[in-house]
Amino acid sequence: MSGTSKAGATDGRETLSSAFHKYLKPTMAFMLVLGFASGLPLMMVFSKLSFWLREAGIDRASIGGLYAVSFAYSLKFLWAPAVDRIKLPVLTGLLGQRRGWMILAISGTSLGLLLISSSDPAVALTPVVIGALVLAFSGATLDIAVDAWRIESAPNDEQANMAAVYNLGYRFAIMFSGFGMVIAGATSWHFAYSLMAVVMLVIGAIVIFVISEPERVERLADESKSFAGKVKDAVIEPFWQLVRKFGLWAIPVAGIVTLYRISDFTMGVMASPFYVDLGYSRETVGWIQGMLGPWPIIVGGFVGGFVAVRYSLMRAMIAGGVITLLTNGAFAALAVAAGPDLDIVANAVSQGIAPPPGAEVHTPTVWALMGVIVADNLAAGFVGSVFIAYMSSLADRKFAATQYALLSSAYSFFCKLAATTTSGPLSEAIGWAGFFTVTALYTIPPVLLILFVMRYGPDRAKGIRIDEPEDLPADTVPNEKGPTTAKS
Repeated sequence: MSGTSKAGATDGRETLSSAFHKYLKPTMAFMLVLGFASGLPLMMVFSKLSFWLREAGIDRASIGGLYAVSFAYSLKFLWAPAVDRIKLPVLTGLLGQRRGWMILAISGTSLGLLLISSSDPAVALTPVVIGALVLAFSGATLDIAVDAWRIESAPNDEQANMAAVYNLGYRFAIMFSGFGMVIAGATSWHFAYSLMAVVMLVIGAIVIFVISEPERVERLADESKSFAGKVKDAVIEPFWQLVRKFGLWAIPVAGIVTLYRISDFTMGVMASPFYVDLGYSRETVGWIQGMLGPWPIIVGGFVGGFVAVRYSLMRAMIAGGVITLLTNGAFAALAVAAGPDLDIVANAVSQGIAPPPGAEVHTPTVWALMGVIVADNLAAGFVGSVFIAYMSSLADRKFAATQYALLSSAYSFFCKLAATTTSGPLSEAIGWAGFFTVTALYTIPPVLLILFVMRYGPDRAKGIRIDEPEDLPADTVPNEKGPTTAKS
């Protein structure tokens, strides 16, 4: 079939009209809601909680260390096979495999948000940590189910479009969490977190009554197999299939996956404490993030999805790396504009002492903060879409939840490990300007790996997925219609 050839892929290039019509499908609307559901827990345990902690006088190293609770997102591959295969009592029968797990996870996120809302970090951090752990673990489980739903609900050549809509919903969650900061300024952090818990419960109702369950590609079950054999099929085979598919090229592919977002992670964990040290109020940051910040991310997400389909994933990822280098470096310029006393005052806050006499932070204008956030969000939307599309193209549809969770966990674990262990101490050691300069330069190694794969690598490593019989496990039935190719 010409649709599986490179020539066919060239002749059938995406147009603006065809791309627009893809976004009118019901599955795209469902993806929007689920993207919002995935984004809200992470934003509340990551960006907003760190702002609250810095306001309470918690030092930067401790804030960075608390970010370790988000390792749940990195280790989610450990229980992804359970989400893929285990049928939940009652929920699976009523809602299906994907939606059943979504409801269980959404219930957990609401519980975690309520636990945080009832705590006070200025008095004790332990209740905050417990609530954050529950929120992070439940949010990671929700991610597994949503990622599998996304991959199973659309054909290969629409995965970039689904990724763009997912990012749109995710960015709406950022917008809403920004309003949560405004609400916290007008009321309290406790009320804001309680409100977010109620919102997650509303999304749970939408999952139950509106969103449809996708058709799953079931592997043939062999009831005669031992428990060890079933574990091999559910856990080991999905991971081994990736190794078989890429061979030695699994090494540079793993390098791209683990390093591509490291700049965003290492600087992102310190963004909210940085805003506090610059002297901005929670209302100011909340209004910018809620009203203006997300729209560039939405634009960047759709541009990234279109560029990935129209040109290639690898070219789009290189462009994303360059944009990230420039926009993350803009935070360093903001730190320089605050004056030479910024780090002196920030370190005094961390130590719980008064700044030296005469030390003063020249808070940059709101317009400057707005420009930096807008530029950073534009890059985040672009990079998020193309990176999700790349990882989706690497995963086999029959192991959707497990393999995608493995890939996303690989990059998030490494990036979060670097952020948790180095971001706080590094920012205190070399100052805010030096910190953001160094983290911006982290984009160079993954871009070099992408160039290497583009020049020498096979199509699979470039994100061109071809589901051929040898890619499938031995006990599955090959697609009788022949191989299918995802556009890159």
